[in-house]
Amino acid sequence: MTYDVGVIGGGFAGSVLAAALARNGVRTLLLESRPSPGFRVGETLVPYASSLLRAVARRYDVPEVEALGTLRSVERDVSQGCGVMRNMGFVLHREGLRQHPGEVYQVVNPKVVPDPPHLFRADTDAYLLDVARHHGTDVRTGAEVTDVRIEPGAGAHLSTADGADFHVRYVVDAAGHRSPLARELGLREEPPALRHRSRAFFTHMTGILPYDRTPAGRQTGQPSPWHEGTLHHVFDGGWMWVIPFGNQRQARASSVCSVGVVLRETGSELRPPEEEFAGVLARYPDIGAQFEHAVPVLPWTSAPRLQYSSRSTVGEGYCLLADAGGFVDPLYSRGLAHSLEVVGALARPLIDAARDGDWSAARFRPVEALQRGLLTAHDDLTYASFVAFRDYDLFNAVVRVWTLSTVLGALAVENACAAYAKSGDEGVFAAARPGGEHFASLAPLARDLCQEVEAGGRTPQDAAERIFAALGAADYVPPALGLADPADRFFHNTPARMVRAARWVRTEAPEETAALLKGAMAGLVRERLRSRRRRQGESTSWSHRQAAR
Repeated sequence: MTYDVGVIGGGFAGSVLAAALARNGVRTLLLESRPSPGFRVGETLVPYASSLLRAVARRYDVPEVEALGTLRSVERDVSQGCGVMRNMGFVLHREGLRQHPGEVYQVVNPKVVPDPPHLFRADTDAYLLDVARHHGTDVRTGAEVTDVRIEPGAGAHLSTADGADFHVRYVVDAAGHRSPLARELGLREEPPALRHRSRAFFTHMTGILPYDRTPAGRQTGQPSPWHEGTLHHVFDGGWMWVIPFGNQRQARASSVCSVGVVLRETGSELRPPEEEFAGVLARYPDIGAQFEHAVPVLPWTSAPRLQYSSRSTVGEGYCLLADAGGFVDPLYSRGLAHSLEVVGALARPLIDAARDGDWSAARFRPVEALQRGLLTAHDDLTYASFVAFRDYDLFNAVVRVWTLSTVLGALAVENACAAYAKSGDEGVFAAARPGGEHFASLAPLARDLCQEVEAGGRTPQDAAERIFAALGAADYVPPALGLADPADRFFHNTPARMVRAARWVRTEAPEETAALLKGAMAGLVRERLRSRRRRQGESTSWSHRQAAR
């Protein structure tokens, strides 16, 4: 049998793509090397990614995928092992000193957006594999791809370790940094064409004290509990993530958390991760207080270098999907969002190719441009952030650039979803890119200013002032949101702020911005009402079942 598309890798991106293709009549093969899903980096579904998940689900008619978009639907349909993501928090630490309660930043999800989850990937990846299988994908687990032979004009042969051979017309490699296709075709760039350099070690732990219950965490005054979101401890030279599962109710110290440390790559000899982790806790006492009774429940995983890139991600008969093509750093939890952006852009030309037989590389070049742009933008922002970790004023400015990108991105996708519901025109998704030259210039501006800081040619305070000035000059940002105000440390859309922002949209916003915000907010309100009706229906059904007993 010849398949239209062979997908290598049954993680998040590979399974969502396979489900979308099979649902639309594409003969799809999925080869996953693991016998069953396990721990993977990429566990925070930010609201931007949640919006993209809903867009992919509706655009390609795979409603089961949409169930991952909110905590409520995940708990109902997928797994009780996930957590809630109500905020993204950042706490800056200085070596050997107590944490200053004013050196924090938090982005709180707006109430109009349903809470997205922290994904317990072993459960959610297994669910997505089943969704792909349900829609007709031929899913083979424990199938390690050992050889990929591209035959221009005739497709490709995929060979596995157990001696099986599969013929496909097109290969999508979604296997991450171990990409068999990148290896076979020699596509990796050495060194990576990326500015940022870092390494990491990570595991799951239990016995972690919620940061809100530590002496330092009680003094920061943030609007949302740190433990109800993804917490970033940042410090000169690196950062740590704490992603709790089971935190949607009263958090207990026994709850499992994903924990990882990312450090600037220096080329020095590496020590065992247990020793390095203990060293971080010793240098930063208020991080140490959170982990006094913590123990790993999985072996530590080390990545001596996180960064890699490819000279090409699209060629004759193949595409390296998302993390198979390149990776920067898990900072800001952009991985799942980037994967969904690329899946949304790649699925349509694959479906069309399966129908008309045109598998030429030119058809997929826009996907390569998209992936390269996403990788470069994240590289710029991550590099700037690592320089800024040494100084709160500078980090306070750089983190606003990320905030603006994720907020505008989510609004653009919500606007597209609302437009698609009305017109059925898929073109609205291709146009769902937050933008304008001013917005596109912010990450490079932060990068260049931080490069000057690192070289000693500019002070952190001057760089911070210039970034805040650029944010203040952005005529597409509602002033009421406080992004250009250094003293406003919490991006929290209270009712009063929303009223002022709505007045600005009606009276002062540029036409394009006003249309974007109005469309997105109308779509979100409809989603909220739809969710409420669904909950009422579930409650009624439950009542009927109870009465029948």
